[in-house]
Amino acid sequence: MSDMPENAGRAQPRAPLEGLRVLDLTRILAGPTCTQLLGDLGADIVKIERPPRDGDRGGDDTRKWGPPYVTDAEGRETSESAYYLCANRNKRSVAIDIAAPEGAALVRQLAERSDVLIENFKVGGLEKYGLAWDQLRSANPRLVYCSITGFGQTGPYAHRPGYDILAQAMGGIMSITGEPDGPPTKVGVGISDVMAGMYAAVAILAALRHRDATGEGQRIDVSLLDTQVAWLINEGLNYLTSGEVPRRRGTAHPNIVPYQMFEAADGPVIIAVGNDAQFARFCTLMGLEALSENPRFATNAARIRNREALIPIIAEAVARKTRRWILDGLERLKVPASPVNDIGEVFADPQVQARGMRITMDHPLAGSGTVDLIGNPLKLSGTPVAYRRPPPLLGQHTDEVLGEVLGLDESALEALARSGVIARGRAGAGEENEDDEARRQTG
Repeated sequence: MSDMPENAGRAQPRAPLEGLRVLDLTRILAGPTCTQLLGDLGADIVKIERPPRDGDRGGDDTRKWGPPYVTDAEGRETSESAYYLCANRNKRSVAIDIAAPEGAALVRQLAERSDVLIENFKVGGLEKYGLAWDQLRSANPRLVYCSITGFGQTGPYAHRPGYDILAQAMGGIMSITGEPDGPPTKVGVGISDVMAGMYAAVAILAALRHRDATGEGQRIDVSLLDTQVAWLINEGLNYLTSGEVPRRRGTAHPNIVPYQMFEAADGPVIIAVGNDAQFARFCTLMGLEALSENPRFATNAARIRNREALIPIIAEAVARKTRRWILDGLERLKVPASPVNDIGEVFADPQVQARGMRITMDHPLAGSGTVDLIGNPLKLSGTPVAYRRPPPLLGQHTDEVLGEVLGLDESALEALARSGVIARGRAGAGEENEDDEARRQTG
């Protein structure tokens, strides 16, 4: 659909999604996670954001979700939060007020020239702007239109606002996360949001494959709750198969023993015995050979049945040894084990460094001139991901996109800016717009 140049003769391999234009009407985490992934794979992501207005800073809500913020050369906080940076590289920011008829018209024109539109407004929230699926499909029948909401487009909860913590609570993951004698616990990051974004990216790629074969676009309906239920995985099937409601086990595994955290003499360590042969080798290292020969513990099924008797014996043996002694010994014996790293230790880990999971990109507001970001985990041999653009400033690409895609000249852009329909370049600061908060569906 888009008319981006082929850039023939480049040294870099062609990106797998190069030539696709994605109109991004999402905020917070689920949608931006999806579009950042598509952007890393080469798609042109046009991120539509609110212009600043009446003291409102505008833009994606997460721009204000700090500290920490990027700091300038004098150590002062800028308008760019770490939260915003985590999910918005490889995008172009266009500041348009879709509540203004002229702004909504601009976005409709962009949608007519795009391959994908992704949004996370409440159910029916874009209809009043003429940006609903049924209102756009006739003008662009090839459009793939993806909606991410808390509870989906149908069902009794469809019109409820949705946030990650609600999906984690209602979708069951909190009930099995935490210590057995403690309260239900949220996963430490917005995992329902992230997984919804990943599922959405897969659905978009499937719909594009269908579109390329048939010429037909389609509507995609992704919800945080559906996503959360889907990745209950083995614990969900444990319930559906047995009828027994799974319970919290801390770091322990419901179907494998021993597979959990233990306290060594100098700190925690994970021991993840995956089969009976590994269990025998583990017992040899720890001086517990009798356990692997005991019918109560010799097989994984037996260890699950006798978990309460086995774990204290292992815990006592582990507590007498240092983490280094245990980890080195189990590595020699090819028994899976690891330290329990804090996040600082994660990024210092030589394997994480070797895999390029910490990247550095130029940034115009950072005092150092650069910001560190988390790398993409996808490793493609022929068409690797590319980090082309740092997370954009609000409205940084308004002129560029509206000129390139819609052909607007300087006089047209200036007239739109004077009327407040668009913002050009870097935006100012202010407070959150309550109307936009009411429109937002996913958190």
